[in-house]
Amino acid sequence: MSVQEYLEKHLLSRKIEEAVNAAVRAKAPDPVLFIAGHMRRAAPAVITRVQARQILDGHGAPAVEVELHTNKAVHRASAAGAGAPEGAAADSAGDSGRRKILARSVADAVRVINDKVSEALVGMDPQQQAQIDQAIMDLDKARHKAELGANAMLAVSIAACKAGAAEKEVPLYKHIADLVGKSATTLPVPAITVINGGKHAGNGLPIQEIMILPVGAKNFEEALQMGSETYHHLKDIILEKYGAESCNIGDHGGFAPNISSISEGLDLVIAAIERAGYNGRIKLAIDVAATDFCFGKKYDLEFKSTKKSGQNFKTADDMIEIYSQLCSEYPLVSIEQPFDKDDWEHSKKLTTLELCQVAGDDLLMSDPERIKRAVNEYTCNALVLKVNQVGTVTEAIEVVKQAKDAHWGVMVSHRSGDTEDSFIADLAVGAAAGQIKAGAPCRGECLTKYNQLLRIEEELGSEGVYAGENWRTASAS
Repeated sequence: MSVQEYLEKHLLSRKIEEAVNAAVRAKAPDPVLFIAGHMRRAAPAVITRVQARQILDGHGAPAVEVELHTNKAVHRASAAGAGAPEGAAADSAGDSGRRKILARSVADAVRVINDKVSEALVGMDPQQQAQIDQAIMDLDKARHKAELGANAMLAVSIAACKAGAAEKEVPLYKHIADLVGKSATTLPVPAITVINGGKHAGNGLPIQEIMILPVGAKNFEEALQMGSETYHHLKDIILEKYGAESCNIGDHGGFAPNISSISEGLDLVIAAIERAGYNGRIKLAIDVAATDFCFGKKYDLEFKSTKKSGQNFKTADDMIEIYSQLCSEYPLVSIEQPFDKDDWEHSKKLTTLELCQVAGDDLLMSDPERIKRAVNEYTCNALVLKVNQVGTVTEAIEVVKQAKDAHWGVMVSHRSGDTEDSFIADLAVGAAAGQIKAGAPCRGECLTKYNQLLRIEEELGSEGVYAGENWRTASAS
């Protein structure tokens, strides 16, 4: 083939002329660089390869990382594991055996991505998120994400989402907003972990987390500053009252003082808020994770104690009384997973009291069918969205819409032992969730989400609106 034939076949003469004219119109200071960029944008992006590997998450456990290659760039994403494997084989294996089972599961997912998923996505346009996610889901013949694993599917889906944003030359949160179908200018209120308990800490506190919500901040930057200052004042208070050994941190970076009473923990946080000078501007939230200490139909508030008093084995109705008392004594505005994952009756009872936001975690599992039932029965009034439970970006967006249509609050949440991927920060803004839960202002996998939100707010400038007092009703305009 001659040079002239080659030029004619690929219409290069016309394309180069168009690029030169564009450079002249733009008065480009570096015409060669401008023309190169113009030509690059003229070629549509297509997926050329998907490569996965095993990495370690924030707990040092195996997780999946994906690099999605297009003909223009490489986009990386990772997703936390779904947790420790369950079942008889896992139970009999012990801790070491469970870790090996999890590692094998991740290794299997890596192989499937490198073979089946990569082959299925080659040639697809990364801007077509719904089609990409459907192609991923079509590979899961079990239809319950058992073959690929929701975390593995999510890592691929997020990488594709990042590639789609890059091809459109817009920020990731803006691309997500486009997928949602609305504009994005809402920065979420952070539910910042300050005290850990439950199975996420070695103290006697039965509930999993005490969090602070800086709803009185004027913007996200101030909210994070308020949260960080309160966190450090809390450390000083714990040090003064319990000693240095009580300043150790739990799984989410919250402090784990040797306390067993919920009220004692809330009192410590209130004292820290007052010492920081933010009284009235910061609200409280708790993640009870009650499934972890539900035995039969009762809740053992001393489930971690070796010396049980026998006085803290509560019925579900007793728990409602406890929550009601806490809401009357403290600025407690959100209770996450207050009962067992299958206790729909008492979750409904608490929700109908309208004392605070009742957020479903284990109850909903970010599952559309469970959300539908909860909406119909008014079993809770907020969704805790854990995207690696859902499986793909498209499905995550759909459950957010489902919750928003029901006028629920939406709390986009990280996972215990998350990876350093900051995707949920962009998701919270793009979907106008109003709330984000990413742990303490401590630990890299937590801070990467908060720091990304600082960047997004800076980029949005005057268009960025902090949810603040509207944390439950934030919406994309």
